[in-house]
Amino acid sequence: MQTTTVDEKPMAAVEHAENDLDLSDQKAHQTNDQLDRFGSYAKVDPAEIALVRKLDIHMMPILWVMYFLNFLDRNAMVNGKLNGLDDDLKLKGTQYNTLVSILFVGYLLGQVPSNMILNRVKPAWYMAGFMMAWAIVSTLTFIVKDYKSMLAVRFLLGVTEAPFYPGSLYMISMFYTRKEAASRMAIFYTGNMLASSFSGLISAGVFAGLDGVHGWAGWRWLFLIQGLVTIVAAIAAFFMLPNSPLETSWLTPSERQFAHDRIERDTTGRRTGTSTWTGLREACTDYRTWIFCLMINLHLSANGFKNFMPTVVKTLGFNTTTTLVLTCPPYLVATFTSVLVSWSSGRYNERTWHITISKALAIVGFAVAWGTVNTAARYFSMVLFVGATYGVNNIGMAWVASTLGQTNEKKAVAVALANTLGNIASIYTPYLWPDSDAPRFGTAMGASIGFSVGVVICAWGQSIKLLMFSGYSIIIVFWEDRSQFSEDFAVRRQATMGKVNGGDDDLKGGIKKGAIDSK
Repeated sequence: MQTTTVDEKPMAAVEHAENDLDLSDQKAHQTNDQLDRFGSYAKVDPAEIALVRKLDIHMMPILWVMYFLNFLDRNAMVNGKLNGLDDDLKLKGTQYNTLVSILFVGYLLGQVPSNMILNRVKPAWYMAGFMMAWAIVSTLTFIVKDYKSMLAVRFLLGVTEAPFYPGSLYMISMFYTRKEAASRMAIFYTGNMLASSFSGLISAGVFAGLDGVHGWAGWRWLFLIQGLVTIVAAIAAFFMLPNSPLETSWLTPSERQFAHDRIERDTTGRRTGTSTWTGLREACTDYRTWIFCLMINLHLSANGFKNFMPTVVKTLGFNTTTTLVLTCPPYLVATFTSVLVSWSSGRYNERTWHITISKALAIVGFAVAWGTVNTAARYFSMVLFVGATYGVNNIGMAWVASTLGQTNEKKAVAVALANTLGNIASIYTPYLWPDSDAPRFGTAMGASIGFSVGVVICAWGQSIKLLMFSGYSIIIVFWEDRSQFSEDFAVRRQATMGKVNGGDDDLKGGIKKGAIDSK
């Protein structure tokens, strides 16, 4: 009788994966007893800590570099104004303000459709592809001749940049738990702040060394150099970004399963996947989505200074080079405080007080800037309102992803909606900063105070509602039949085991079934 041989290596890999998954199952039961008052799981297992460290090493650096270059390219025009960009393009009246606004018109139009598509394609290819597109558009900005051509280029830049930020937040939320997400989003967001900080130094160097070379103004060289660097980074992103926990090349099969399972357990009211349009409907009919959208919009309205920071600093009376250098310290302070506040928020699983204190400090900064023309006091106020306010964005977007993540489709749409409606602020806030209001910019500072108060009101309103919901959910968790939890988790694990047993090729298909329906 002829015997059938079996390849020992695949069988060994399957056996190893099964053992690891049995361990994951045990951890699921253990962590079920380790809920905090918000229903979030504690991270105490060495294997999970090692997995998170691996995610930090492989995924976060490339996302950070992409975001750094995203804002570096965007800030080129802001700094270019100090190098005669408005004179070279013969801008008049509020045309410069319109150039700032039009980018966000294109940016907003692409947000929600982009994230709906993101959930149905490979995120790594999609995000890297659009990075390449915005890099090319940004590079070609160096050849624009007048207001109309710059207007068209800025609109296209907004469209091509649209998928990146919400896509990155969605990707982080796929790999990190609620407690981990805020601090990772804070680290990710430092790419924005450090780009805003060092863009002035980079611009000062380019303007000093290349202005007039080959007959090109320094701002044209700035667009060309930064755009070419972004093209190189986009190529690298194609190979380095993951797609989902179950199809990540630099994780082992057992690590992929573990990464998937821990997010399933952590997400509030997790359900099986739905259609893209169902996710859109669920996000739009959940009242919490709209409270979050209003809160993010008010926050970004208060942050309208970011597109005019060099102009505001210039009112201190220094030359162009010194002005660009002085834009650096406020954003360095913001980088430190943002990470600290977001880490604290994640560590203690608390958001409302962190947002309240941050906005209170920012309000003091806006008030001082509005009330005095003293050089030292005004610069201190800039450090204060820039340094205090940036952490709120990380906390807010992490709050959206964890609260509205019952399905991947709903989460993707909710994050995109919050970012889209939030960034509507960038369309109208540029008109709050006319040059005629210098040096106090009273309209903008007063409006920023009002916007900040609105953020605090939204945060407390959302918090009260969520605490009521959380209290009910935790009662359900502790009264739930544990054997039912075991059965549900086993069913889901069995469904996803087929992906591991099928090898890496099968993993690329993702997982559409078998998610746990939390009671």
